[in-house]
Amino acid sequence: MKPRNVLILPGWKGSVPKHWQSLWEQRHGYQRVEQHDWMKPLRGDWIARLEEVILTCDEPVVLVAHSLGCILVAAWAAASHNTHRVKAALLVAPADAERPEIREQIPSWSPIPLQALPFPALLIGSRDDPYCALERSRLFAHAWNAQFMDYGLAGHINADSGLASWPEGHVLLQDLMKD
Repeated sequence: MKPRNVLILPGWKGSVPKHWQSLWEQRHGYQRVEQHDWMKPLRGDWIARLEEVILTCDEPVVLVAHSLGCILVAAWAAASHNTHRVKAALLVAPADAERPEIREQIPSWSPIPLQALPFPALLIGSRDDPYCALERSRLFAHAWNAQFMDYGLAGHINADSGLASWPEGHVLLQDLMKD
């Protein structure tokens, strides 16, 4: 698989330089899906941008989503006629956009689509994620027909979690890419 067909989908506000997504992008040549506005994300705009990028790829893609990027995958899959162009998805620390404090700030992201994804997916959740309770992560995994992995106490599984380039996560991605 060509590295440019592994699409990095950061969450709200993007991924900082020390985030594992940014490190994977630099180290492996994966392609970040740049959004129009990282600070004021609009679901429709983000879905359109993901669709545009997927259609430019010359082979099926693998999606690597974090936080709001996970909700983007579910929303895009519920709306697109091009889901056959996705080989698999790694969904890490989904953000619960239906929590009142988050819904107020990014209202276009509610409700969260709960249809099964038409491609293999692995969702990784954390027991102490400040943006999504573990039970909600499990619910999303079940609804999306994704495998679920309880990653223990890892916060939002981001740069603040001390994972650096997160080699264990990259092994999980490579396993998804083989299937």
